Amino acid sequence: QDAEVVRTRDPQRLAECDVVVDVGGEYDPERHRYDHHQRSFTQSMRSLRPDKPWTTKLSSAGLVYCHFGSEILAELLGQPEDGPVVTALYDKV
Repeated sequence: QDAEVVRTRDPQRLAECDVVVDVGGEYDPERHRYDHHQRSFTQSMRSLRPDKPWTTKLSSAGLVYCHFGSEILAELLGQPEDGPVVTALYDKV
């Protein structure tokens, strides 16, 4: 809610960010780095969440959705994250 959005490719600025999306050449969810541009990147929804059937390689937006979509939907809907409403909507989106 109170996040500052910084648009940069400067590695020094990126190193200072809490979350980096679509730049930086790194996918590391533990450090909140969500880029998909490196040649070695092959992650899909299924590879990250084996309970899901989709095998299309994820974009940066797809990575963010994969990691945070259920949590965000649950918060918006006032429903449990693992409940049937959130699960159904997550799968449809």
